[in-house]
Amino acid sequence: MLKTYWNKGKKQKIILSVIGLVLLLMFFFFRDDYQPFLLFLRKFIFVILLSLLVLFFGLRTFRRTPSTGKRLGVLGLILLFFGVLYTVGWHFGMYDYMKTYNVFNNLNKVEIHELPLTQNERIQPLQNIFSMANESVGETKDVSLPHLVRVDDENKWTMAIQPSEKYTMQRLSDNTEEVFAVSSTSPFPRFSNENRIEVTFSIGESLMFSRNTYNAVVQRFNPWMLFNYEPSDTFYMKNDEGKWVQVVSLIKWKGFFFPYPSFGGVMIIENGVHDLKDYLERVSIGKGTFVSPEEMKQYNFLQKQNILAEKVSRLQAESLKFLGGFSDPLPWNMETAVKIPDLPKDQNQQPFVTDFDFADSNTNAYSGLYHWFGLEPVGEERTSLSYSVFIPADGSDEMFYYDHASKKQGYAGVSAMPLKVKESRKEYDWTANTPVEFRPYIKDIAGRKRLFFLGTISAISETNKGQFDGSATPDLVLIDSEYRDVIWIDVKHPSQWDITVYEQLNEAWRASEGIGYFFQKELKDKDIEVAIDENITAVDSLKLNQKTISDAEKIKALQRQLDSLKAAQKNQ
Repeated sequence: MLKTYWNKGKKQKIILSVIGLVLLLMFFFFRDDYQPFLLFLRKFIFVILLSLLVLFFGLRTFRRTPSTGKRLGVLGLILLFFGVLYTVGWHFGMYDYMKTYNVFNNLNKVEIHELPLTQNERIQPLQNIFSMANESVGETKDVSLPHLVRVDDENKWTMAIQPSEKYTMQRLSDNTEEVFAVSSTSPFPRFSNENRIEVTFSIGESLMFSRNTYNAVVQRFNPWMLFNYEPSDTFYMKNDEGKWVQVVSLIKWKGFFFPYPSFGGVMIIENGVHDLKDYLERVSIGKGTFVSPEEMKQYNFLQKQNILAEKVSRLQAESLKFLGGFSDPLPWNMETAVKIPDLPKDQNQQPFVTDFDFADSNTNAYSGLYHWFGLEPVGEERTSLSYSVFIPADGSDEMFYYDHASKKQGYAGVSAMPLKVKESRKEYDWTANTPVEFRPYIKDIAGRKRLFFLGTISAISETNKGQFDGSATPDLVLIDSEYRDVIWIDVKHPSQWDITVYEQLNEAWRASEGIGYFFQKELKDKDIEVAIDENITAVDSLKLNQKTISDAEKIKALQRQLDSLKAAQKNQ
């Protein structure tokens, strides 16, 4: 048809050439628009090819079959195949089951036998930070989702102040001109002055067209990456030169049979106002510097950092349900199968980004930021803690897990915590407040490492039940996962938390474990002076007693001599 039209004359050739050129330019410049379709083909390549083969041979057999009955039989078999494929693969979730099993087989799993300690505890949960940040910006501005990252050797919540998605003109013309960087360890987060950094990004998460972060990153992909990579979470941090950059985590899809997501490196987008050259580059080939996982060691600011997509870490943690074997998670087994517990009223689900200290562990794990998961048995009524999972937040090719179940520790899991907190303070108005985000708190207290869960009490918005409003000084609780006791702690004095825990639980620990006495108060100067005086008095008394004893012995000796003389006189 096209050949016939082409041969009609010069005008038709020009029309086809123009149409072909336009289609080619659209194919080049609109890569970000059709890339999701390419990614869909990549994710389901095996199922698609299998379906096409069955359809091809089935229809060919149908055409070659003369009998009407046999043709209906062939059509029935084709329909049966696709029905079984949908029912088993999607309705019963076997496709995701096989994908998760591929993740498990390709994981570098390391079992640890001693829990690491937590450090630099973050006071506020993510949703509280997000709510307070939105309270600090104007009508035409939005705040990107906060992420916990390392900035200048300190853990901070960082988020961009960007044009609101409600206002199209600002998204077309304005830049992202400020970034919040709020300390995660401070009980008083401030969203002004030095925590509001002026930095311009011409590419942002809420901006439109080629200035959108997703579009700019996808435009930067080469043809191979268009089929295998997808952008994920966006982080804001400082590079090795102290300049603020956007770091976009990339997901790479691996495998042919049941492809699975993995960490694919990052794309680094530098700050600055774009000129004509930058504009042409952004529109044509996108913006950003691709750093593969193998090249991470060349960038110090990306090491021990939080740059891993949560979509990847959640699937890795979930894959531990296959530790008991391929068939163990099936409905008729489930002896050791586990799940990631999602709390219905908690907006920020696992993983919880936590700073761990692995210094005393017998592993090569670094001390820094990790994605932590607390896995529990699959049954809804089962709330015990089966595994603690530590996934390096910098995308390192290792996953560490601690098996609580096999050690028969009997720890309570995350999903058991909300009711325990509510039961401890019945006078609270729990219809307007709720405990959220129970992250791990592991400390060496009273002679051994102990696992607690640190939770925050957040207010529920009256107009939107799904929105939590945080306070600058929220109520905090620690729950002993072993003894199930709830300790309400003072958010303003983190250094006193361990002492508060000991004062409430030491008698139970002493009765159950036979521990000694810890956290004894130090003697003051006055106490030392009194003790010294008492010692001096005791020494003087001892000397006096010794002298008295010595004189008594001399008297007894003289008395014996006198008695001897008297006896001699009588004999004369």
